[in-house]
Amino acid sequence: MASLVRLLLLIIPLGLNLAASSITTANDQFIYSGFGGSNLIVDDTATVTPDGLVELTNGTAYLKGHAFHPAPFRLHDSVSGNGTVRSFSVAFVFGIVSVYPDFSAHGMAFVMAPRTNFSDALPAKYLGLTNVQNDGNSSNHIFAVELDTIQSVEFKDMNANHVGIDINGLQSLRAYNAGYYYDDKSGGGGFQSLKLISREAMQVWVDYHGEKKEINVTLAPLGVAKPGTPLLSATYDLSAVLADLVYLGFSAATGRVNSRHCVLGWSFGVDKQAPAIDITKLPKLPRAGPKPRSSKVLIIVLPIATATFVLGLGGALVLVVRKRSRYAELREDWEVEFGPHRFSYKDLFRATDGFRDKHLLGAGGFGRVYRGVLETSKLEVAVKKVSHESRQGMKEFISEITSIGRIRHRNLVQLLGYCRRKGELLLVYAYMPNGSLDKHLYDNGEDGRRPTLSWAQRFQIIRDVAAGLVYLHERWEKVVIHRDIKASNVLLDKGMNGQLGDFGLARLYDHGTDSQTTHVVGTMGYLAPELVRTGRASPPTDVFAFGIFLLEVACGQRPIKEKAQGEQIALVDWVLEHWLNGTIMETVDARLRGEYDVDKVELVLALGLMCSHPLANARPSIGQVMRYLTGVTPLPELTPTDVLALMQNKGLAASDLSYPDLVSSFGGTISSLSGGR
Repeated sequence: MASLVRLLLLIIPLGLNLAASSITTANDQFIYSGFGGSNLIVDDTATVTPDGLVELTNGTAYLKGHAFHPAPFRLHDSVSGNGTVRSFSVAFVFGIVSVYPDFSAHGMAFVMAPRTNFSDALPAKYLGLTNVQNDGNSSNHIFAVELDTIQSVEFKDMNANHVGIDINGLQSLRAYNAGYYYDDKSGGGGFQSLKLISREAMQVWVDYHGEKKEINVTLAPLGVAKPGTPLLSATYDLSAVLADLVYLGFSAATGRVNSRHCVLGWSFGVDKQAPAIDITKLPKLPRAGPKPRSSKVLIIVLPIATATFVLGLGGALVLVVRKRSRYAELREDWEVEFGPHRFSYKDLFRATDGFRDKHLLGAGGFGRVYRGVLETSKLEVAVKKVSHESRQGMKEFISEITSIGRIRHRNLVQLLGYCRRKGELLLVYAYMPNGSLDKHLYDNGEDGRRPTLSWAQRFQIIRDVAAGLVYLHERWEKVVIHRDIKASNVLLDKGMNGQLGDFGLARLYDHGTDSQTTHVVGTMGYLAPELVRTGRASPPTDVFAFGIFLLEVACGQRPIKEKAQGEQIALVDWVLEHWLNGTIMETVDARLRGEYDVDKVELVLALGLMCSHPLANARPSIGQVMRYLTGVTPLPELTPTDVLALMQNKGLAASDLSYPDLVSSFGGTISSLSGGR
């Protein structure tokens, strides 16, 4: 009797686990309504979370992940003897969650293959399925449906938001914009676009008709019934593609943008429709950011408490508090030592006329900048308002910016001091009357008559910025990493001389030590590959951003260049393509109308490519860059043949040249462009 009881205690939990996992399998079908308790084959970054979600990627850059049903299927018809692949149907629910709402890299795919080991496949644009050598080879025996969020030119992708049918490689047999066809109540219908990186769950159906050799792929939002019209169709005999035994699964890969590729549910059927997935049992997609701190109790209690407080104090007291709080500042005891660098909020408020919009010079990801005139000294200043929610580390930060305030260099915008008020930090800089460089490169002014910068002016500004960086990296008592070098942070004085500004993001560390930065700060398009991977800023990451800046000034193009029909390509890749094709001068800003020094233009473009090299140790130091710009050291002569030879020595192929990732850099396009240093 005791043995029977023990046996029941073992069997009952097992039955409960199987029921909770919502998994049903048979010889000709299976269904996962969530993956709790499943025994999927997973590798690399792929995991099954405790709540039953398959995360193919975990947000780490340049990695891949796979998840496969544990048992293979024999799809070739052995009864008829002709060996054709039988009809089958697949349904799955997926979601792509990117850290950025408008960018993701790269994508994911449903895959049928003779193996589950894809250790030889590459991440990023190869989606963890193939590599440079075997992409497109018939020996792969791969059938896949890709959900691609990056436009790869070498694979002839139509855009950065498409669904494709792939045979043995990443160049799709057929592809179409992500979306679905719908029918309305009036009998009409239309096409509704979908955004694959919307952070919302969607469902895909893949159907193959064995006799007609027809492949149909259908996409729809979760909760919408399967549309009657497929998103895309193709006629192709999979009998010549699929092996006798095939594994079914998913593959995903990341590039420079942190993304999570998830599968919530999945079903499959042979010679029948895939079983319907119970969407009520599916796990939730992960959040793109931290959980909100508000609660229902807070939402209810806070308005009541606020109303009680206001009524208790009375109208008269409210007026007094408002009047006093207009100029209220946040001061702590430790700020006494920084007194000479502190401005009163009252002075800054009056200097900017109450921070009115008419004094607004610009706004960016880290704050709004206002022009002002100090009453006492009549000094023109630029006041940058930066929000901060935490006081943790504020003393160290104030110590840093006051230390930076001691920097004096003609090519660095002078940081005069700071002020703190509630949740705001105000940084006070010397005012630059001609504004930022990006407005002169891309904006013709309100009257459309702002003159185009001449090449002589551009070259002088480049040298000015380089001189400022040399001082920050090599000449001052400490190494200052700027961390956000770009055209909008280069300001122009009355004589159109360039001054590098915005040290609000800078971090200091002693010579010979490493930065301890733990998160990426900077601007997309200027971020070095190692900065995206590790989050650690260094002099070489500044040099990388300076390289993109050089190309931007010479070409008059932004770091992410718009091509025809809405296509995008990294500026550095575009310049490199022209370099290899012998048409490098075609990249020069057309607004210069050919009025430039050819030798100096070639020098700047070559330096831009050298500085934006994907390998940090292959970039020149900013001191070397300055010697090249001043002619003290001759630049190594590099021809397209030299570049290709250098690439071949590192085992890279010409197919790797174009890599239109949304964060600008080479992404592995070249291995050495600064030989001979």
